[in-house]
Amino acid sequence: MVNIQEERPILIAGAGPVGLILALALHKQKIPCRVFESVTELKPLGVGINLLPSGVRYLDQMGLTEHLDAISVKTRRQSYYNKFGQEIWTEPRGKAAGYEFPQFSIHRGKLQTYLYDVAIERLGSSAIQTNRALESWTDHGDSVTIHLRSRDGGQYDVEGSCLIAADGINSTARKVLYPDEGPPIYSGLILWRAVSESHKWLGGSTMVNCGTDTQKFVCYSIDPELEAQDRCLTNWIAELAVPDWEQPEQNWSNLVDKSRFYDRFADWHFPWLDVPELINTADAIYEYPMADREPLPKWTHGNMTLIGDAAHVMYPIGSNGATQGILDVEEMIKQLLTQDTIDEAFNAYESIRRPATAKIVLANRGNGPDEVLKLADERAPNGFAHVHDVIPQKELEEIAAKYKRLAGFSIKQVNQ
Repeated sequence: MVNIQEERPILIAGAGPVGLILALALHKQKIPCRVFESVTELKPLGVGINLLPSGVRYLDQMGLTEHLDAISVKTRRQSYYNKFGQEIWTEPRGKAAGYEFPQFSIHRGKLQTYLYDVAIERLGSSAIQTNRALESWTDHGDSVTIHLRSRDGGQYDVEGSCLIAADGINSTARKVLYPDEGPPIYSGLILWRAVSESHKWLGGSTMVNCGTDTQKFVCYSIDPELEAQDRCLTNWIAELAVPDWEQPEQNWSNLVDKSRFYDRFADWHFPWLDVPELINTADAIYEYPMADREPLPKWTHGNMTLIGDAAHVMYPIGSNGATQGILDVEEMIKQLLTQDTIDEAFNAYESIRRPATAKIVLANRGNGPDEVLKLADERAPNGFAHVHDVIPQKELEEIAAKYKRLAGFSIKQVNQ
């Protein structure tokens, strides 16, 4: 086990879900750590997020799932429909599929607030410091000093045993390591995200991907209290191909009007869901480019390494981004407990997680499990009498199974 002393804790940059889960996991193993976050106050921002059974399994080991179960919708089905609202493929999810753990759909703000509250309770308020943005670090060989800046320009140095950068898609640590990498790679697709209250559609607890590879609508319920009242707080994403769009910096705070995309979905009135109604009843709509980054050749540099989105930026396909960050944490803890030095632990962690996540980044560029939408549109652009006339059942099953194996959440992988 790596020996981490209280006077030289592990330093974590970023108090998003992955950074907080890492801090909680370290604390459970009695490994001292401190977390530094750039924002002045952690607020419940964002929209919906999914946690797959492979990630929930690890959260359960940390005693976090009892409350998550109360504030999340347990997704029971994943359905794919074409642009005419015809069903292509439906499969069970979570415990309904035979997993020992559920799939949680939850508001990202609720998730982060809960993790932050638990971290404060377990680690103490002094272990998590806001208004401290990572700028750089100095590696001394047997320790690191991180250099932080506050919003008012104040500079602060903190010494620790090592740095784990969980500072997200716009990671400062990654920019320091790879200053010539440039901005994220725009896919040619834009996402518009929001939440809307609606009637309970498809029986609730269902995640839907609908449309084609260039015009898609994704939605799922994220409020269990409303579901109990036969209503849904529906998290939705409208997606369109806009290849000539000029990409701004990626963030979830770019508010826009529905007029930017509404016309393309104005006639999507399906028997099971009224898409225009969802769009019209949203209080706030956020615009975000679908982008990723090339897999990096190296995450670990001396006494620092990357984790979560800072390490592997991927398209939000397959509901897999947050879960991969949790699996990073699981592997990190395993290596810290089994290796003798930070160098050995970090390099062993990277040797397992970097190739695994690189495969998912590349697979998501090929649409991942959403490939069935493209196939249905290509083979039956005007719709079909029955989906098996255009895509055999065996082919549908193999597309779904292939992605689960690749992303590490087949039933066999998770339950073992």
